[in-house]
Amino acid sequence: MDCLNDNKKGGGAVAVAFDMDGLMFETESVYWKSADILLGRRGHKYTQELCDATMGRPPECAFRLFIERFAFPEDWRTLQRESEDIFIELLKDGFETQPGFLELLELLEKRGISRAVCTSSARRVVSEVLKKDGIGERFDFVITSDDITRGKPDPQIYQQAAARFGVAPHEMLVLEDSSAGAASAAAAGAPCCMLKAAHNFNADFSRAVAVVERLDAPELVALLAPSGTRR
Repeated sequence: MDCLNDNKKGGGAVAVAFDMDGLMFETESVYWKSADILLGRRGHKYTQELCDATMGRPPECAFRLFIERFAFPEDWRTLQRESEDIFIELLKDGFETQPGFLELLELLEKRGISRAVCTSSARRVVSEVLKKDGIGERFDFVITSDDITRGKPDPQIYQQAAARFGVAPHEMLVLEDSSAGAASAAAAGAPCCMLKAAHNFNADFSRAVAVVERLDAPELVALLAPSGTRR
């Protein structure tokens, strides 16, 4: 069976908003390593509990949690800059795209479905990640934590995305891998499909209209508008 059968009839999303880390790319392991190095320099270890508490949330939330938990003297922006330096250096070792991502991206281009990246990561990091294989150039726009004032699970990022697409939130499919991201989509009124992978086994999948293990899964493709669909 061809997962990317392009003969689907009927309605579906005319725009797709992608989370980035853990969803488009297997970069959650890079974040884990960078956080472990950051905390290790200060005599602490990164844990699954901290990962679950910060996954999908903007940098300020994560680093304020570290400061509160470990009584660090630095402000959160200082920790953010150090963490970004570590992360960008680790990216040089390479990272993979998630299964089915490139196939899905090709299908969206074929069907003329608008696409954007909506990530809690900072613009500096996002720019480096999206250089991989020129993937950043294949999206209509990118929204990062630098472009919003309230991060996931607040709906602001996906409300902003729908407005920039020029569609109602229910016409935009959100692709996520975190509980915070799914909550953000739900609060914005957008359907959310979640990727289930090794890094997010503790995530809350209850808000998702579909849960898939590959981004070219038939259940996800069925949520998209067919070729030639325009507003």
